Amino acid sequence: MNTQSIKYLLFSFNLVFSQFLIAEPLEEIIVKGDWRSVEASEKASSLLIFENDLIEKKQFKHFEDLSYAVPNLNFAASDSRPRYFQIRGIGERSGYEGTPNSSVGFLIDDIDFSGQGGIASTFDLEQIEVYRGPQGSRMGANSLAGMIYVKTSDPEDFYVTKIDVTLGDYGRKDIGAVVNIPVNESFKYRISLKKEDFDGFRKNLYLNRSDTSRKDEETVRFKTQWDIKDNSSLNLVYFNHDFDDPADIWTIDGSLNTLSDRPGMDSQDSEALGLRFEHQLSLGEFQLLYSKTDTDIVFSYDADWGNANSHNPYIYDYFSETLRKRETNNFELRLISDDFQRNDKWNWIVGFSSFEIDENNDKFDDGAYGDPFDGYDTFYSKSFFSSTYSSESDSVFGNIEYLLTEKARLSLGIRWEDWDANYFDSNNELFNPSNKMNGGKLSFTNQLDEETSFYLSIAKGYKQGGFNLGTGLNESTFSESIKYDPETLVNYEFGLDRFFPLSKTNFDLVLFYSDRRDQQVLISTQVDPQDPNTFLYLTRNAAEGENYGAEFSLSTQFSDKLDVFADIGLLKTKIKNYSSRPDLEGRGQAHAPSFSFSAGLNLEISNNLELLLDINGKNDFYYSDSHDNKSDSYVLTNLNFLYKHNGFTYNFWVRNLFDEYYSLRGFYFGNEPPNFEDKLYERHGDPRNLGLSILYEF
Repeated sequence: MNTQSIKYLLFSFNLVFSQFLIAEPLEEIIVKGDWRSVEASEKASSLLIFENDLIEKKQFKHFEDLSYAVPNLNFAASDSRPRYFQIRGIGERSGYEGTPNSSVGFLIDDIDFSGQGGIASTFDLEQIEVYRGPQGSRMGANSLAGMIYVKTSDPEDFYVTKIDVTLGDYGRKDIGAVVNIPVNESFKYRISLKKEDFDGFRKNLYLNRSDTSRKDEETVRFKTQWDIKDNSSLNLVYFNHDFDDPADIWTIDGSLNTLSDRPGMDSQDSEALGLRFEHQLSLGEFQLLYSKTDTDIVFSYDADWGNANSHNPYIYDYFSETLRKRETNNFELRLISDDFQRNDKWNWIVGFSSFEIDENNDKFDDGAYGDPFDGYDTFYSKSFFSSTYSSESDSVFGNIEYLLTEKARLSLGIRWEDWDANYFDSNNELFNPSNKMNGGKLSFTNQLDEETSFYLSIAKGYKQGGFNLGTGLNESTFSESIKYDPETLVNYEFGLDRFFPLSKTNFDLVLFYSDRRDQQVLISTQVDPQDPNTFLYLTRNAAEGENYGAEFSLSTQFSDKLDVFADIGLLKTKIKNYSSRPDLEGRGQAHAPSFSFSAGLNLEISNNLELLLDINGKNDFYYSDSHDNKSDSYVLTNLNFLYKHNGFTYNFWVRNLFDEYYSLRGFYFGNEPPNFEDKLYERHGDPRNLGLSILYEF
């Protein structure tokens, strides 16, 4: 970390450990992402919760913005919006091949969008929960590393109307609206609309345009709550996220000025419908959940990142476009006991889940290469590739809690999952993999006194195996190279939560050690150095991997006017016993910074004026398992001034206050004719940007 990082951390810790003031209990936060709502202090997990009030104050427009504030969470920023996340160094960094296999679960109102997190608008939310560590019993194969749960705002019992307008630099013009109507005592609904529009942070010098990486994003959400009877209810959610984002991102010289003559697109149009029926029985609550999603994605890019002038005298012009359609169906039944309400020491949950994915991909590539000095004519290429993938996963799960004492409980959760998939493509590759997997969690929690609690847990997460495409190998002879096995992760965790009443300080500590078995490692290679559309991706099982570290959270309320916080993540990762790639053995895993942090303060200057300052940063990390290049460490500073008057809230915000130049993703290959020497190309983060948001509620 650089000197600026150290100064910021010392400043934050000085604030946290300064003078102690009068005591006052903190409001307990309720966790919504588990099977039943519980207080955050009762969760045996490393968990960060961001409530709506904080999201609005800090002007997090998208989960991408919020993710910087979560230590030991990273994302792969090769697209316009991040779809692929890594928790504690574990998670996919791309999904070019159209065979979904997520390590980080992403749920929006219990609807699974794992691997499609690019649509995660933060408008009109109740809270966001980030679970670090495997959630095998809760979610199954998609949550080997952890889970991100987005809870949107439910209909309320009173009339609400909100208007939210934002103006900013880079042509930003956002508008949002919320209407909440209680029709009667038993039925209410809520409508949310959001339009986000700005030019993006790249300048295309060749086309003389500033909008080739723009954001044009629309969100529509409709929710109802219907209390059918005293013991029955039916809730519905429908939403459509239409993110129509050009993706002119990558540059030859690493600047924010692109040279593409055919800018690409990274659009995602997702519709989702979710139903939740609850009925109270004599032995507990019966829940039925159903969801359906329909997503269309256009992912295209100028593969040579240049134009006729920049490549002159060579002809080097390549373009790729993938049209992806994914549909999912999820059906889940749960029976949940009453929460220790009958002098009973047992709490239990049993359930069944069936999750289906259908995905089609059509890929169009074209290109031209010509060297005026080699004596050959220009070579033109055009190709088409289509694939169809489907999978079905049936799971049986359950959880039992036993009260050892009034303050201590033992919990055991288990999930058995049967996964089958079918794949075929226009190259006549055909695969029918299947895996039977299981995971679970054993935990012990104990509240020592009103201010102190701790937990111990052992959790097993898993993800299904798969297959490699385009190898040209015969499955019967080279099955080890074509197929790879499921990966499992056993996580050992200790957590301590301590509240100091006199200082109104809360301290959380989590220590974890994760043992990865049959770790899936992805490497890539370019088949034809003169054609950037010929990358081959190969996933193999390393024998082992280990990830261990710690997560700290400190928050204190110095007075009614001043709050401060500091969240820190420490992480050590290692690839072990990888016989086919001895060069990777002992090396750290990709996208796994050893140190990450977020710290800040909230100062109420007067009754209607408020200041928020937060800083976050990451240590350097490996970009890939295919090469040893690393990012640089970085620190970002964000600032908000809020002023409230007559129902209006004015929020002036600045992101990346000191205009830090930092990188998020790196590719290492040759993309410059005629020698195509391997070189590191980096995708840089957003520069300083600012705006004014005005919220009116009546």
